[in-house]
Amino acid sequence: MTSPAHPGRMLFVNMPVTDLERSKAFFAKLGFGFNPLFTDETAACMPVGEHAFVMLLTREKFAEFSKLPLADPTTHAPTLYSFSVGSRDEVDAVGAAALAAGGTEADGAEDYGFMYSRSFFDLDGHGWQVMWMDPAAEQGPEAFAASAQDAEDPA
Repeated sequence: MTSPAHPGRMLFVNMPVTDLERSKAFFAKLGFGFNPLFTDETAACMPVGEHAFVMLLTREKFAEFSKLPLADPTTHAPTLYSFSVGSRDEVDAVGAAALAAGGTEADGAEDYGFMYSRSFFDLDGHGWQVMWMDPAAEQGPEAFAASAQDAEDPA
């Protein structure tokens, strides 16, 4: 690759689901939409960022892309899907919406000071984390902690 983070790069995460329409309804209740140009009866393109998408695929469609057997997300954790929101309150709101839409809680709130998150399992058992990160933490957690300490203890 000439530039691993070039501005036009897009990310597509392909995720097998048992019932595409049920999964679309679940994620719609969390506030996500779908690109109709790349959505049909076997796949739904869910934008999650400016250049990032989750492709919800029927298990049959997913099998066309992967020659390996599908893992059962209720018994194996092949990955954790995480997305950010704009505030701590929004973390709680999206977490509550996931539970109200039929998801199950994976973990309670986790508060690291610079980052706040909640985790849930979707209708197929895939693990998701919704998180907020303090914009000041972009310098890294150690630098953020040091700046927070300096703010509490000015010399």
